[in-house]
Amino acid sequence: MSPRRKDPPAAGAAGIVNRARAALLGAAVGDALGATTEFMKPAQIRDRFGVHREIVGGGWLKLSPGEVTDDTEMTLCVARGIAESGGWDLKGIADRFAHWLSGGPADVGATCRRGILEYVKTRRLAAAPNEWDAGNGAAMRVAPVALYALGDEKLLSRLAVEQAHITHHHPLSDAACVAVGKLVQRGLLGKPLPGLRAAAEELAVRHPEFRFEGYDGKSSGYVVDTLRTVFDAFFSTANFEDCVVKTVNRGGDADTTGSIAGAIAGARYGVDAIPRRWLEAIDGGLREELHALAGVLVRKSPLFAGTSPR
Repeated sequence: MSPRRKDPPAAGAAGIVNRARAALLGAAVGDALGATTEFMKPAQIRDRFGVHREIVGGGWLKLSPGEVTDDTEMTLCVARGIAESGGWDLKGIADRFAHWLSGGPADVGATCRRGILEYVKTRRLAAAPNEWDAGNGAAMRVAPVALYALGDEKLLSRLAVEQAHITHHHPLSDAACVAVGKLVQRGLLGKPLPGLRAAAEELAVRHPEFRFEGYDGKSSGYVVDTLRTVFDAFFSTANFEDCVVKTVNRGGDADTTGSIAGAIAGARYGVDAIPRRWLEAIDGGLREELHALAGVLVRKSPLFAGTSPR
């Protein structure tokens, strides 16, 4: 049975902070749910699970229930890099990527690995433009940037692309990062759904590849397929759970589509809309850190300059 629609948190500082926490927590639960069906086809998912809607681990990475992948781990690198600095610190973020990679993570995309290793070698904060960099590895980690730049979409656009270029330097990746950031920000601010849809439509005007009307069901690591999968699920459902479940049951790069869908839907619907059983499946230390980081990032944002949301 699908959960009933829940009204998003009210506008105001408390509601915004609630939704900011939901964006980061939602990304983590979406990652953990989707990791099980990553690289599977929808028919395989149906044969094995019917509808996959429980965080059970497994998948090609053989994860424990609730364990997250590089999507959440790189998002944490971005969030920590911002939170622990006096302001925007791109080098700090890149250094955290390098430290994370040196620890031998269970999962890391080829483009992310190449970009991080290039940074370690050259200390350049922007990879060279590359026609093969249109993957989703930069868009999956942009939610903390959206929180930090809340209240200033121009700042968001610049910083989203800067963090992307550490590993991905391609116009489609750049545009996807900005679009995901805008949807998260507009959700945080409690904008009506048409305002969020406008961000997706603006992307499709500039890059028609991202049009999701008549979505063909293809989910892959190509950032166009990723965002079309997420947009189709988000705009055709009415609550957090249905959005993320619909997304990850497409298979393909399901941990990343689940993570991005979770960030956008979390920003839209708030913490109370995230299934408690999903939150409880995630490591408690990770939950607490994401909860705390969200508050720190929002407090640093232009929207809250000079105030102290709790």
